[in-house]
Amino acid sequence: MRQDLQHWDSALQLAKRLAPDQIPFISKEYAMQLEFMGDYVNALAHYEKGITGNNKEHDEACLAGVAQMSLRMGDIRRGVNQAIKHPSRGLKRDCGAILENMKQFSEAAQLYEKGQYYDKAASVYIRCKNWAKVGELLPHVSSPKIHLQYAKAKEVDGRYKEAVIAYEHAKQWDSVIRLYLDHLNNPEKAVTIVRETQSLEGAKMVARFFLQLGDYGSAIQFLVMSKCNNEAFTLAQQHNKMEIYADIISSESTSNEDYQSIALYFEGEKKHFQAGKFFLLCGQYGRALKHFMKSPSTEDNLAIEMAIETVGRAKDEALTNQLIEYLIGENNGMPQDAKYLFRLYMALKKYEDAARTAIIIAREEQCSGNYRNAHDVLLSMYLELKTQKIKISSEMATNLMILHSYILVKIHVRRGDHIKGARMLIRVANNISKFPSHIVPILTSTVIECHRAGLKNSAFSFAAMLMRPEYRNKIDPKYKKKIEAMVRRRETAETEEPTAACPYCVFQLPEYELLCPSCKNNLPYCIATGRHMVRDDWTVCPHCNFPALYSEFKNMLQTENVCPMCSERINIIDLQKINDCTEYLKPQDEDK
Repeated sequence: MRQDLQHWDSALQLAKRLAPDQIPFISKEYAMQLEFMGDYVNALAHYEKGITGNNKEHDEACLAGVAQMSLRMGDIRRGVNQAIKHPSRGLKRDCGAILENMKQFSEAAQLYEKGQYYDKAASVYIRCKNWAKVGELLPHVSSPKIHLQYAKAKEVDGRYKEAVIAYEHAKQWDSVIRLYLDHLNNPEKAVTIVRETQSLEGAKMVARFFLQLGDYGSAIQFLVMSKCNNEAFTLAQQHNKMEIYADIISSESTSNEDYQSIALYFEGEKKHFQAGKFFLLCGQYGRALKHFMKSPSTEDNLAIEMAIETVGRAKDEALTNQLIEYLIGENNGMPQDAKYLFRLYMALKKYEDAARTAIIIAREEQCSGNYRNAHDVLLSMYLELKTQKIKISSEMATNLMILHSYILVKIHVRRGDHIKGARMLIRVANNISKFPSHIVPILTSTVIECHRAGLKNSAFSFAAMLMRPEYRNKIDPKYKKKIEAMVRRRETAETEEPTAACPYCVFQLPEYELLCPSCKNNLPYCIATGRHMVRDDWTVCPHCNFPALYSEFKNMLQTENVCPMCSERINIIDLQKINDCTEYLKPQDEDK
């Protein structure tokens, strides 16, 4: 009861007579009250009396009190030793705080360090200028403020390498950049940090450094990075480095005023391409187009590409007409390559005009013997029109089919499938006027492949065609005698062409016939064989969506790894058989 009433002296007297084993516990509680009241002398005495020697938790609390009261009483050595021996981190922190308030910094820092309160320890070591100990603790310190204090001290001492590491830990990047430039002679590292941190002040420092070296290009780059565009522009003007400034500023988020200043500079220098580029960037489309059309021709004709982009952005009919006149050579009688007119129509989304131009381009490529180029031009246009749901002209579709048949020839001959190669060559030879550069070689190949495939009558027909005066002297000498003999000794044997069902009306017609005589539909063709499609063996290329006979395409992909139509790589496992092909069988006049 006395203990509960906090009558500690009475409680201790009674405990001596009635319960001696309670004396240590009463003493500890009495000591805690005395400590709270500031009576440190008596608190210390009672903490000492409270030690039992056999109750660990209780004794640790008493020893902690002894350590703190010893420090309060000025017995620093005893208090510090007691705190160091004690297992509690919290006691070391509390004793460190007592010593710090007593201005006993060395001992306070020692206790903080022992308790692994490294930030506090380093802070106190700084107060007593013990930089060696601060340096030891830095790897464990998280406070940027302490790293910064240490860095400043090391910089004053001329220990720049240690200072720069501490500045990095403190995330004081401007100071890091300054030391690398001014003291450590490592501009590469300074540049790296500026790029990583995007520090404006750091960029200015690097710019000044390069300016002193006379490296104006680098100085301009870092002035732009530090948002000093006016200074960068002036420097570029003074040292004839405007191209460098222009390149740098193109990739930055820049105002129209900056772009206009550059455009006007290039305009004055009569550098038309650069002037056009920057007038385009600041939205002055008329001036941009004027300069692009004045720009001298180059191999890649980038100026024309940029002119097309300008008109596409401007959406201005007058500018569009100016460019069309320029491309067709109306003003100077020097028309540009038709592909640019095609790209212009595409940029303007005038797909029907683009399609007509694509046919002209393909025809020119075909006449020059560039059959793959002609094929790809038509294919890209075909796919674009499909995407835009615009009707595809029969001329385009037919030309693409004939060119594709020519491309299939090489694949089948290489695979040793002479019957398929011969059938494709017959189709090409029947349209030989579309291949003016290679009439004799194509007819020669047709004769040879037909003969190999057992199509003797077809071989004779094309051999007879080769005997015409305009072709005869152009035949390769190694085949000439054989072809002449073929014409003299006519063989009429012909392997009959198998039939297959029309996918529209199920009428049986020859496999390679693409117009059904029954329903009059143009039939979709297989991109792997050139045959017409059938309903129960249908797949499509996963890239260009052109149809193919599933069994034949799968067989082709055993040796080929690309689509013969779009040249995209295909994994055989991506090929899916289509059971219902109805959506692919819309008649041409519905496909709008």
